[in-house]
Amino acid sequence: MDRSQKSSVVASLHERLSGTTLVVITRQTGLTVAESSDLRRRMLKAGAGYKVTKNRLVRLALEGTKFAELAPLFTGPTAIALSDDPVAAAKVAVEFAKTNDKFTVVGGGLNEQVLDAAGIKVLATLPSINELRAKFLGMLQTPATRIAGVLQAPAGQLARVLRAKADKGEAA
Repeated sequence: MDRSQKSSVVASLHERLSGTTLVVITRQTGLTVAESSDLRRRMLKAGAGYKVTKNRLVRLALEGTKFAELAPLFTGPTAIALSDDPVAAAKVAVEFAKTNDKFTVVGGGLNEQVLDAAGIKVLATLPSINELRAKFLGMLQTPATRIAGVLQAPAGQLARVLRAKADKGEAA
């Protein structure tokens, strides 16, 4: 890779880091191409990106971003997972690390907060934005159905009373 390509990669990565919410730093030793491809597919499906990186280039790209304090974590064979959803990349990385011993989560950052591996694992247990939206929508719909049931109950009772009176009047 020549100097202009390196500066292009650094600029592109800097732009991506500046606009993302979550960075998960991973260490991979001995992942096969199939395993790496599987991880990329899982990340993409969750709305995250995954990139094997050159440590020196990432450290340059980190300068001037909210993740600048993550630079010391880039040693050895590293890769980064990026997502705008605060938990998507963490969920996929932690789940993949459970099933593959060649892949470990080193740490990361959520906005300006630096997280260690334990912090990323805790973050992975939280519900995603879409799950929270679904729960919120369910909570909003529940009172509406209860209100409709309460409002219909008196009308139903009145109809039953009138029907009973009508049946009683016909019987007489």
